[in-house]
Formats: sequence, C-alpha cells, structure tokens
Amino acid sequence: MGAESHRRQATRAVTCAVVTVSDTRTAADDHSGQLIRDLLAEHGHTVADYRIAKDEPEQIRKLVLEIARAGKVQAILLNGGTGISRRDTTYEAVSSLLEKRLDGFGELFRMLSWHEVGAAAMLSRAVAGTCQDLVIFAMPGSTNAVRLALEKLILPELSHVVWEMQKQKAAPSSPESNLSSPTG
Repeated sequence: MGAESHRRQATRAVTCAVVTVSDTRTAADDHSGQLIRDLLAEHGHTVADYRIAKDEPEQIRKLVLEIARAGKVQAILLNGGTGISRRDTTYEAVSSLLEKRLDGFGELFRMLSWHEVGAAAMLSRAVAGTCQDLVIFAMPGSTNAVRLALEKLILPELSHVVWEMQKQKAAPSSPESNLSSPTG
C-alpha cells in the first residue's frame, strides 16, 4: 500500500464499543474507559456502545458476542482483566473468541511497556484479533497502559485494520486475492 493510500485509510472514522472489565469500577470512576472514549473521539472515531462488565469469562464472552451480533460497531476495545491475578479472565474470554490473532499487538505492547515499567511488562496478557468481522483489542486497565496502547498501537492503525477487515469481507477469499495484500 502506498503512503497516500495508507494516509487515506488513517482518516476513516471507525465505530467502536468500549468495554471496561472490572469487579469494582462504575461509570463515575472508570478513568481508563473514559480515556479510551476521549482519545477515540479526538481522533475522529465514534463510540456507539460503552459497558462495564464483571471479570467473569462467560459474561465477557456473551457481551462481546452480543456487541458483535448487533452489527453496530467495527471494533471493540476492552480494558482490564489482562493481568495474572485469579480474577483476571479477559484474556481467556477474548482469546477463545478470536478467529485470527494479531500477535504483534501483545508483543509490541509488552515491548513498549518494558520501557515504562521494566520486567513487570511480562505480566500483561494484552491480546488482539478478529471475531465476526470485528477487530478486538484487550488491554490492561491502568490509565497509563490504556494511553500507551491507544497512542502507540491502536489509534495509528485502527482505520487500517478495519479497512483490511472490510476489504476481506467484500472480496471472496481465494489464494490469488492474498497475493496483492500488503500485509499478506
């Protein structure tokens, strides 16, 4: 993809759902969820759905599938529940739904986190991928982690990832159609 074509993709608005996974947060004190909504809006994207879900894997899975089936969004951004405590189950819930994983998201997030928090970055189980024509990003719930994930990884590529998903949806899958894709 040429630079001009990539810039055009970067300006396309994406309709998103934001889900905060927490046993304790409310809309009044969900600073990370608010930051996600603010940053998406600042970059021209729309938040069509916002929810807070308990850190229960079945509840998270059902909510993600409900949002996907409604067909009103192109991306779901989850925050919280990606650590290693007993109650952190977002990774299990989300990864079980992914049809294609975007392993680079978690890898790059941990690399960037390492520069901020050192070896503790390995405790993050940030994950992303595709599910039912949507892209899903699951990131830690701390405000610093959300800012890092959005500013360095998600916002620079969100329009492009959604464009790739829509392009795949519109074109029938064949071995030849994969040859012209810049991302393979």
